[in-house]
Amino acid sequence: QVRLVESGGGTVQAGGSLRLSCTASGSTSVFNAMGWYRHPPGEERELVAALRFTGVTSYAGSVEGRFTISRDVAKNTLYLQMNNLKPEDTAVYYCSGGWWGTKYNPQSRWGQGTQVTVAS
Repeated sequence: QVRLVESGGGTVQAGGSLRLSCTASGSTSVFNAMGWYRHPPGEERELVAALRFTGVTSYAGSVEGRFTISRDVAKNTLYLQMNNLKPEDTAVYYCSGGWWGTKYNPQSRWGQGTQVTVAS
């Protein structure tokens, strides 16, 4: 089974930027899409961005225009570029591999995530 490892989190001031990485060990060819989720404290885990392997992307309204999901196939790595960060972006961020039919559905096992903290 594919193992996904997230990295790149940290603490930044509001307005700052971070780039998260998700490296896959094993082939991601069992998926047709990958996504980034976040789990804010005291809230449900939510889908932040998804990337279909055809290049189609989808973003949550709260991050549209600030976050960019991308993938380096050669490095087997998924990225999430986060700009103009806000305190409400504070969460543990997870990546996933999945299937995008009418919508994105995660299918991979959750990793340990990476903590993003945005100070006001």
